[in-house]
Amino acid sequence: MTTPRTEHLVLPGVLTAGQAAATVAGILSVQREDGAIPWFRGHHLDPWDHVEAAMALDAAGQHEAAERAYLWLARHQNEDGSWYAAYADGDFAEVTDRGRETNFVAYIAVGVWHHYLSTGDDTFLERMWPAVYAAVEFVLRLQQPGGQIGWRRDDDGTDTADALLTGSSSIHHALRCALAIAEQREEAQPDWELAAGALRHAIRRHPERFLDKNRYSMDWYYPVLGGALTGAEAKARIEEDWDRFVVPGLGVRCVVPNPWVTGGESAELALALWAMGESDRALEILQSIQHLRDPETGLYWTGYVFEDKAIWPLELTTWTAGSLLLAVAALGGHEATCRVFGGEGLPLGLESDCCA
Repeated sequence: MTTPRTEHLVLPGVLTAGQAAATVAGILSVQREDGAIPWFRGHHLDPWDHVEAAMALDAAGQHEAAERAYLWLARHQNEDGSWYAAYADGDFAEVTDRGRETNFVAYIAVGVWHHYLSTGDDTFLERMWPAVYAAVEFVLRLQQPGGQIGWRRDDDGTDTADALLTGSSSIHHALRCALAIAEQREEAQPDWELAAGALRHAIRRHPERFLDKNRYSMDWYYPVLGGALTGAEAKARIEEDWDRFVVPGLGVRCVVPNPWVTGGESAELALALWAMGESDRALEILQSIQHLRDPETGLYWTGYVFEDKAIWPLELTTWTAGSLLLAVAALGGHEATCRVFGGEGLPLGLESDCCA
């Protein structure tokens, strides 16, 4: 095992160098030898959170471990380009949810591009391109006429036309990363450009095309985190519901009005704030969730019920730690993380009038 690079993961009131190293080691301790990264040992792996944790490993310089995580996906991709929604303890032979969720499938593009920017490894990009291509093609088969992406295909092949704003916003980010990979390989994908543009238009202009989940904080900030809303639009959206979701000194509610703040949502909001140029507020959010840190493992509890003053659920998740490390890496100037979440070099896609 290599020694983690932690200089850009040091952030006042959030992580010391020793704490950052412990958090990275905590994620590595959960990763299986075959590369799979479940939520925690004995729980399930889902492809999105698996990628999030792998990205955090790359941000810490653990490139070999991150590569093993991506190769796990390449080895276990379904014939239609998808992955199942859940695998028991990361065992590909023990599927616990045979649905195929589009945002889970698409996220490989974000991770692969982040790994390439972290390493400059052209051989890796060449090896992963077929998996990325097949994943994007699977996702776009569920794109609706209005640009939004149906959120799931059931095991019997039935597609769900209903779209989730959070999921589609994540897919928007993934499509832009996939287009960046295609450009790097000099393999133009005009259909992907049109799909990304139509999706961005739906997110920005047609909230009625998505299921109403506005009680969830992810629906609040994900259009910003996924890059569909920028500038004044992004700032207006964040300001509108700030007091609704942010609990000063404790973090971000997962769902209103529940008295429950969660580490993953808080770290993701911080990353969105950083992308908006509001690093000071991002730092405050990250500082506010240090009560979720477990000093023994370096990992973070999923959430805290503040009315009861109780940690809940009693689980230390790799993806919570991963999202925090990525937010810290962005604030610390880690180039690959900044480029992926700041949008530098990511194609915007092409909007058309067909979905207006």
